[in-house]
Amino acid sequence: MSLILPITFEPFDRLRRQIVGEPFPGYQRQVVPYHREEAPGSILVDTDGRFVYYVLPEGRAIRYGAIVGEDGQSWSGVATVARKEEWPGWTPTESEKRRLGPLPNYVEGGARNPMGSRALYLYAGGKDTLYRIHGTNQPEYIGHAISSGCIRLTNEDVIDLYDRVKMGALVVVLGPREGGARVASAGSSDLN
Repeated sequence: MSLILPITFEPFDRLRRQIVGEPFPGYQRQVVPYHREEAPGSILVDTDGRFVYYVLPEGRAIRYGAIVGEDGQSWSGVATVARKEEWPGWTPTESEKRRLGPLPNYVEGGARNPMGSRALYLYAGGKDTLYRIHGTNQPEYIGHAISSGCIRLTNEDVIDLYDRVKMGALVVVLGPREGGARVASAGSSDLN
């Protein structure tokens, strides 16, 4: 008769976060109480808190840790999701080319593409804002303000959001100091 002992994964998980660069626990996806007025199915981006919220019914939201735009590169306002792409390609803007140095004109979608596994394209007034909510191949930067303005989530989280959000969904992006008190607080990790 063999004895099977329970295996703890905590040391492995901690090591994996260090090696692979997963976000710290405070930025992991979870369901939280939500106290704002956006309708279920809407998305709210809290750039100060570095979180994206997908609004659920009954005063709850799924909160995702995010990378947001660095100073001078962030965008705020109201938009809608007008396009969704799996493994999107990336076309650097002229501004990105000037700021970041030599970049290719286009990068095919895939694991090495900075757009990650999914992208939600934000439009306002029927026009492309050039801002996206998309994945990242640099999850270690979740919780930081380093992007060129787009909102980045881990690839796993952006797939979850992509699968939930409908075309035409409202997206509210709060700029710096527009969020007031915390939008939501930590709650259950139940992702119904």
